[in-house]
Amino acid sequence: MSFWEVALIGIGLSMDAFAVALGKGLAMKTLSPRKTLWIAAAFGGFQALMPLIGWLLGSSFSRYIEAVDHWIAFVLLLSIGGKMIRDALKEIREEKEKKEKTEESGSNKDLRIGELLILAVATSIDALAVGLSFAMLGVSTVSSRECLSIWYSILIIGLETFVLSGGGVLIGHRFGSKYHARAEIAGGIILILIGIRILISHMAG
Repeated sequence: MSFWEVALIGIGLSMDAFAVALGKGLAMKTLSPRKTLWIAAAFGGFQALMPLIGWLLGSSFSRYIEAVDHWIAFVLLLSIGGKMIRDALKEIREEKEKKEKTEESGSNKDLRIGELLILAVATSIDALAVGLSFAMLGVSTVSSRECLSIWYSILIIGLETFVLSGGGVLIGHRFGSKYHARAEIAGGIILILIGIRILISHMAG
């Protein structure tokens, strides 16, 4: 996969983490650079780790399914993107009620490391499936002109998530949670479009 394809996939994947980071920023009345860095590092680290695990799993059996590997990658990306969009649309329907409850409770949740790690794992599960799709598409440990290595790919994904999660905390702390669902919809659309492009390019080739 090219740099731009990996970068777009990274943005799509990081939207879940971005949305959760918005919520964390919204819930904390006091915010420090240390807390922001902890949140960004947790989300970015797991978002880089999960594709690597998925790629390692997929590489062990990808040679047995070469004839349909592009279909598998397409279905994985389509499923992930579709799920993100469905969840976001559900959140939009419930947004007004959730906002009212937040205003009534006036909660101030501080940063808890255990909770943060659970959220980081939960928001990076989709990246595991993307790692599988990387293996199906022949991503290897060595970069070429047409395809980045798995190491560059996970670095890009991790850094994008780190930056967007940190930004999400700051935006949520300042402006609130109205961007949650919209971020997830954008991420889902990006992943679906990448999946369609992969399928079309393999069928045309």
